Amino acid sequence: MDTPDLTIITYRPQDEPAVLQLWEDCKLTRPWNNPKRDIERILQVYPELFLVGFIGEILVATVIGGYDGHRGWIYYLGVLPDYRWRGYGRMMMEAVTEKLRNMGCPKINVQIRSDNTRALGFYRNLGYTNEDVISLARRLVEDE
Repeated sequence: MDTPDLTIITYRPQDEPAVLQLWEDCKLTRPWNNPKRDIERILQVYPELFLVGFIGEILVATVIGGYDGHRGWIYYLGVLPDYRWRGYGRMMMEAVTEKLRNMGCPKINVQIRSDNTRALGFYRNLGYTNEDVISLARRLVEDE
């Protein structure tokens, strides 16, 4: 199968409708997280870590990196279903990993829902390992 080149750029405001649609198509959204607010929040902190991937004019992939000075994080990695299994997810991860590495980030964490076995396999293939930790959370703001 021919794999068209993926052009990876930093998110631009005009990408929002396509990003939101991709996140829906990839089932990345949850009722308790407002994706528009998530976009607003990342743009206030590290906009350069919000990457989008295009095939021609079609937005086919996204990834958001975060960095708190101690650990990097990955959010909203998604590839449109019709474009999966062509290496685009790996390319997006390589791009955000390089940006985090250049910021001095020593380690990247990612949280995967326990029933998402495909994502678990994807990240394991990239060298991510399961650590003996429990992830806890406390909501400070209720998104609408």
